[in-house]
Amino acid sequence: MNASTPLITSDLIAQHNLSDDEYKKIVEILGREPNLTELGMFSVMWSEHCSYKSSRVHLKKLPTTGPRVVQGPGENAGAVDIGDGLCVVFKMESHNHPSFIEPYQGAATGVGGILRDIFTMGARPIALLDSLRFGGLDTAKNRHLMKGVVAGIAGYGNCIGVPTVGGEIAFNDIYAQNPLVNVFCLGIAHKDKIFRGTAAGVGNPVIYFGSKTGRDGIHGATMASDSFDDQSEQKRPTVQVGDPFTEKLLLEACLELMANDLLVGIQDMGAAGLTSSSCEMASRAGNGIELDLTDVPRREPGMTPYDLMLSESQERMLMVAKAGKEEECIKVCQKWDLDVAVVGKVTGDGILRVKDQGKIVAEIPAKSLADDGPRYERPYSPPAYQDMLTNLNYDAIPDVKDANAALLSLLESPTIASKRWVYEQYDHMVRTNTMVRPGSDAAVVRIKGTNKAVAMTVDCNSRYCLLHPYEGARIAVAEAARNLVCSGAEPIGLTDCLNFGNPERPDIMWQFVLGIEGLKDACEHFKIPIVSGNVSFYNETNGLSIYPTPMLGMVGLIEQADRTMTQWFKQEGDDIILLGSSREDLGGSEYVKVIHAREQGSPPYLNVETEKRLHDCVLALIRGGLVHSAHDCSDGGLAVALVESCMSGPDRTLGAVVRLTPGRLRKDAVLFGESQSRVVLSAKPVHRQAILDQAKRFGVPIEVIGAVNGDRLVVYLGDQRSTEKVIDAPIAALHDRWAFSLERLLDQA
Repeated sequence: MNASTPLITSDLIAQHNLSDDEYKKIVEILGREPNLTELGMFSVMWSEHCSYKSSRVHLKKLPTTGPRVVQGPGENAGAVDIGDGLCVVFKMESHNHPSFIEPYQGAATGVGGILRDIFTMGARPIALLDSLRFGGLDTAKNRHLMKGVVAGIAGYGNCIGVPTVGGEIAFNDIYAQNPLVNVFCLGIAHKDKIFRGTAAGVGNPVIYFGSKTGRDGIHGATMASDSFDDQSEQKRPTVQVGDPFTEKLLLEACLELMANDLLVGIQDMGAAGLTSSSCEMASRAGNGIELDLTDVPRREPGMTPYDLMLSESQERMLMVAKAGKEEECIKVCQKWDLDVAVVGKVTGDGILRVKDQGKIVAEIPAKSLADDGPRYERPYSPPAYQDMLTNLNYDAIPDVKDANAALLSLLESPTIASKRWVYEQYDHMVRTNTMVRPGSDAAVVRIKGTNKAVAMTVDCNSRYCLLHPYEGARIAVAEAARNLVCSGAEPIGLTDCLNFGNPERPDIMWQFVLGIEGLKDACEHFKIPIVSGNVSFYNETNGLSIYPTPMLGMVGLIEQADRTMTQWFKQEGDDIILLGSSREDLGGSEYVKVIHAREQGSPPYLNVETEKRLHDCVLALIRGGLVHSAHDCSDGGLAVALVESCMSGPDRTLGAVVRLTPGRLRKDAVLFGESQSRVVLSAKPVHRQAILDQAKRFGVPIEVIGAVNGDRLVVYLGDQRSTEKVIDAPIAALHDRWAFSLERLLDQA
């Protein structure tokens, strides 16, 4: 090899986040010492972010197949059949570390990256959702992070013209040094025209197109695979800079190249840039690729092969064209004003061979980079404090005395409060597909040319996952499915974004392993395949880890779009009906956190059989046209669900009078407990008997608890012998606390 290289020292190896054993394996693979460029290529491809070296052995347990699955994990995104020759293509990704360092660009490039994962598959993106975690808004730093992230998501999504139609946000001081920015994207494609990242056909040309390559993002994948400390903000140079206008041109160019049948394979240059796109495409096909860096478009002088192979500059793609179609591909790219160059060819020897100015600068088996990285079965065990976390002494927590005051406190908790300040910055109506805007249990987008619609939601209660990772993960699946069902959709597929701390710690690995088991068991029961996903480890600063946060993005199908449902009450005089039953489920609740400043106890009990019967019942009621609204009970319990049903609609607010029978439950458990498998419905009284009969047929507990009426929320507790009015508040006052809380917190000096 003719490439000169500095001496590979132990310090240089450590700087590349490679262990001694990993370096020895590299030497065995090559049969020699690597040069600097090769060391960098191994470093990014064997990073946790790219290789999943701590998680792969466990991810294999997840259910990934099903009758609707068109493409499961292993490609840029997953795809699920929705009939009419169409499929939905979707995935969720994290951009946590970059968003802490540079919130606007970190979030913006997260949006750009997930969009490319979708249109790389041949799908036109039609919807974005985001799931965010921040520290408490009482500090200027957390307010700065939130404002920057929201602006970055809005700036990129609005400019490219893909609507951000929903999402969710939670706040906890544990995320102050490690905010989470998870972005979900969904697109539509013809199921027989899915494109994959494969370098098939020896001799086929390899073409670079998109933006020029710069030095931004070098070692971004490595940075994303490392814990933070007090010096982390100095890593700003590893955060990429996005350009949504170029991304729009790239999107249209890709779809035109695909429509003209010019491509064999195509892949986004995401984490690890040109290195990952080339070696992964080659490895999938069992081939090699020979690259010549001489003609790679670049925007900075003096860029080395190391820089070019590791740069994570945005809005770049690599395609393998059909032989003889190079000029047609180049013309399409030039039409869309993109940089484009033939930079290599597919070879049959399995080697990723990189040349620059006629010299070989790297020569590595493609499979070794993409697939043969280390696999670790890391030790796992529960932390010593786990029993203390789950042990909530109810006797030490007095029952609620002033339920009105408690309800107002919950409504202004930023986790529960309206996220209107956030989603009003997003263009959620562009492309005119959006049927249900942000603010209901799930977003709904119509599929043009059909009578169908697709519902989407993102969900995870991190506190439940801290207290019991297995149960927390199961509840996340159940609640995401319940959100879809309340919109009238049948859940058909799931993508996950698994955010955890340092996997080298046995307690963190224990959280991860139990979380995977919970996802597996719940998805198998509900028959929901996991078709794509992402793992984000090392969300830790100075040894303090985030709560385990296995974020889920779930997709549902509505066969008749006119049967789409929303969560808010529609008209005076409607019955208010509770499906499901309440238990003393205060452990891990937002109520105990906000009112009693505790994050303890066991998460709510979940019976998956009961939950599935509830789903089937709600879908039957909605499809039968028997109900006007459906809203699941989650954070804040039944009282908060009732308030949200009264006032979350876009046009008007309505009051309600409700009577609840507590039985032997505490008042706070009845009002604010977070028992699972419950849905609040509203319906015309004339449909009451039909609804009761349906619930009986499905074996779902049901109770008519009140009526939509007036301009106040009034809640009585008791039975025929004694009744107590526990909540009596004007909807206007409740709305003020709920609707403007986030703005007030963010407007602090």
